[in-house]
Amino acid sequence: MAACLRFTRRVWRSFVENKGHDQQCFPNLKILDAKPGELRASLKIEPYNLNRVGTAHGGLIMSLTDTLGSLAVATKGQYMTGVSVDIGTSFVKPAGRVGDELTAKAVVTALGKSLAYTRVDFYNAQGQLAAYGHHTKYVGKSAGHKNDVKFSEDGERVIEGEDVD
Repeated sequence: MAACLRFTRRVWRSFVENKGHDQQCFPNLKILDAKPGELRASLKIEPYNLNRVGTAHGGLIMSLTDTLGSLAVATKGQYMTGVSVDIGTSFVKPAGRVGDELTAKAVVTALGKSLAYTRVDFYNAQGQLAAYGHHTKYVGKSAGHKNDVKFSEDGERVIEGEDVD
């Protein structure tokens, strides 16, 4: 398994182990792939993810925009992924019903000394774009954490920092 994927899954585990919002709302989120600046994930839609008309709730998509934007920052080697300063989501089609697999691609569009910008695209079980979101994070104080790493360009190896499983 590539170092970037291992690291990003480790950051995700730290979110879940915190037993906060992420653990409560989507404990079954799967990180499928990660390379520097890009993440792919999936989520099986559960009954508690629905709105009153029986489709995935917009709040679920908003929360995933937040979390997956954060995990996209982690693909750049940052263990602490900053705090949100702006977030938004546009809804295009229904994201799915119970049992459907919602997939997402999160990309870091820019990463500076103070701010990180991400975009998250969501696809329903038919492969259609269901929603897309943007997430801006303040990362000025989160960079330089003892668990931060630097990856090779392809994300296969850690070239600075400790590669921990």
